[in-house]
Amino acid sequence: MRILPVLAAVLLSGAAAPAIADKRGKSSTIVEAAIASPDHKTLVAALKAAKLVDTLSGPGPFTVFAPTDAAFAALPAGTIASLLEPANIGKLQAVLAYHVVSGQVKAADVIKAIEAGKGTAKLTTVEGSTLTANLVNGSVVLTDENGGAATVVATDLEGSNGVIHVTNAVSLPK
Repeated sequence: MRILPVLAAVLLSGAAAPAIADKRGKSSTIVEAAIASPDHKTLVAALKAAKLVDTLSGPGPFTVFAPTDAAFAALPAGTIASLLEPANIGKLQAVLAYHVVSGQVKAADVIKAIEAGKGTAKLTTVEGSTLTANLVNGSVVLTDENGGAATVVATDLEGSNGVIHVTNAVSLPK
């Protein structure tokens, strides 16, 4: 299956963004990049509530599949409010950790893994479970363990401690 050349052109054209830089010209961490993003306010609030800001501001490297605010808004009514309650910090941490892969996994790496896996690649998250990556209509789609699908809509947003890929849905562990 020769998907790499065609998909690489589709996925990487215009999607590979330059490193996100702060005012001093140094790359921001992935958390600082999320804070600066107008599309990730819910993710940032969740990271703060889960007490994961310091962890994801550490040296890494990390790969974060970052759902947009619209992705969080598409969850069933009350889900976000429930997860943000202090009593549910463990559940919230698990959901957020399910969006993080250890190491720096760029878009080209995901595509190569999908090709090597004959159309499928398993990504082990720091939560301990897997996301399954495959190609659907030229886009990388991550399928969670419940069958939910999140399409990667922007790739390779680099920070000093990793890389962010933006998704249009929230992935949920079992």
